[in-house]
Amino acid sequence: MSATLRGLHQSALDVMQHPASEDSVTASFGQFIQGVQPHHLTPTLLHRSKRMVLDSIGVGLLGSTTQVFQLALQHCQHMYAPDDISSVYGRRGTRLSPTLAAFVNGVAAHSMDFDDTWHPATHPSGVVLPALLAVSDMLPNNRKPSGRDFLLAFNVGIEVQGRLMRFSNEAHNIPKRFHPPTVVGTLGSAAACARLLSLERSQCSHALAIAASLSGAPMVNAATQSKPLHIGNAARLGLEAALLASIGLEASPRVLDDNAGVAGFSAFYEDYAPRPLTSPEEEGVRFLLEDQDMGFKRFPAHLGMHWVADAAASVHKLLQGRGQGSQVVGQVQDILLRVPCSKYINRPFPESEHQARHSFQFNACSALLDGEVTVFSFSQEALKRPDLLALLRRVRVEHPHDNPANFDRMYGEVQVTLVGGDVLKGRCDTFYGHWRNPLTNESLRKKFRSNAGAVLPREKVEGLIEAVEGLDRLEDCSLLLAQLQ
Repeated sequence: MSATLRGLHQSALDVMQHPASEDSVTASFGQFIQGVQPHHLTPTLLHRSKRMVLDSIGVGLLGSTTQVFQLALQHCQHMYAPDDISSVYGRRGTRLSPTLAAFVNGVAAHSMDFDDTWHPATHPSGVVLPALLAVSDMLPNNRKPSGRDFLLAFNVGIEVQGRLMRFSNEAHNIPKRFHPPTVVGTLGSAAACARLLSLERSQCSHALAIAASLSGAPMVNAATQSKPLHIGNAARLGLEAALLASIGLEASPRVLDDNAGVAGFSAFYEDYAPRPLTSPEEEGVRFLLEDQDMGFKRFPAHLGMHWVADAAASVHKLLQGRGQGSQVVGQVQDILLRVPCSKYINRPFPESEHQARHSFQFNACSALLDGEVTVFSFSQEALKRPDLLALLRRVRVEHPHDNPANFDRMYGEVQVTLVGGDVLKGRCDTFYGHWRNPLTNESLRKKFRSNAGAVLPREKVEGLIEAVEGLDRLEDCSLLLAQLQ
């Protein structure tokens, strides 16, 4: 064996055999998860995280009407022994084991790609909230967490995801290799559950390390029925990691560190450069959500679609102003989209609702026809409209150098050339719902009422709004759980 190989081999043995020092990155994460307290939640954090909880419940309830959710639920009911503990979105009286409930509710949250998005790009709430709801159902009545403790665990799960994403410049761009929720989301779920279960500091670190062994899914499954499984698995496997750590299972104490000669979490990012978290006991803590708000979607599609949809909707308005709004197909000769270069969302002729949710072309043409994109834009009837298919055949795509595949810097531009030669342009730099232009509380409630109202009666919908908005004042979260059940 060469000296170089012997050195690498010894480095790997050192990582596996020697415990982490208290100043390691991994230990600092365990210290943060165990040490952060409810008083660290500022009014801004409480406000933003309650909005995330409300939105995630709403899209999950709507998602419980989809085929992919029904398939996931059917699988869990038929393949596993009954274990009636944790409730399931949109199914009165249906309960599963905590891990399976986290799985199917996570699937529901992402089944229509309607869940929130952060920057660097991931879907943070859908991997954390279902796991926390399942754990809360699992705990006995005399140990239900308070609403503030629930929100603290939720924020811990969001924070861990955000910190991990910021250890890589590659992670700031639209992903190409791994779907981010399957990477950082699994650890976020584990961290949130470890906090809610009040695990010891070392157990919190082990939960993260166990979760790292359960992480990762390739981007090629985007725009298929398997993509929602990514969120469901992250919620479920993160919960399982925390439960395994709680009974004493151990894993690498340096999983988040930059280990010479052997990959830890760095396996997921080529430019991984981790930094320890500051101790909440010694230096306090400032959560990332304090400075970086969340993006909420107005319609169920990949986040990038919202730029082109808004740009195309502005062109639709121009056509209406010319008295041509109802004659779009007859007037349009050519459609040019100027969008970032990202292969998996450049789909000229989508053949399914999942492909349509990941198609610049489809969402631009839908907005040109209708002036907006909605839940119903992805129905089978809407996908097959002759006018839509005719417009799709007239679309060209360009990728300007100043339009990066980055949700914080990209734009969408739609240029329509009419039959007579006139050119109409629409551009969107920041859509309504982006973290730079957040939905108002009124708009968020309207979205929630529409989504949850597809499944629940009005009094339940309003009860959920009241429970979530007052969650930080509840002595325990039973009221929230009752509204979901």
